[in-house]
Amino acid sequence: MSINPLPGKIHEGRNVKRLREILGIKQEVLADALGFNQQKISLLEQRENIDPAVLEEIAKALKVPVEAIKNFSEEATYNNIANNFHDNAYLINYQFNPIEKIVELYERLLESEKAKVALLEKMVEKK
Repeated sequence: MSINPLPGKIHEGRNVKRLREILGIKQEVLADALGFNQQKISLLEQRENIDPAVLEEIAKALKVPVEAIKNFSEEATYNNIANNFHDNAYLINYQFNPIEKIVELYERLLESEKAKVALLEKMVEKK
């Protein structure tokens, strides 16, 4: 594997590989989605330039825009993840249901039902 000597030059195959790995997709899975074999995916990932039509198919299979593959930067991606994905602990909603309050409400409901039954019995007796 050769290292790209020009820092501004885009290595589309390497970008496909990195995005695929970040998304947790194996070469075999990507190959199946594209109708290729695993070896072809491996060869594509080694190519500096990929045919635009094939690149578009790969982007669809990875569910990313073609520009994401062409302009991929590991540093920018990791910064994006670090800045946008937080603990989200503040989104946890605890439900506090003290059992005593629930029991008290049921007892009140039971008393209300007993009173209603007694009233209905009195009405039936009068008729």
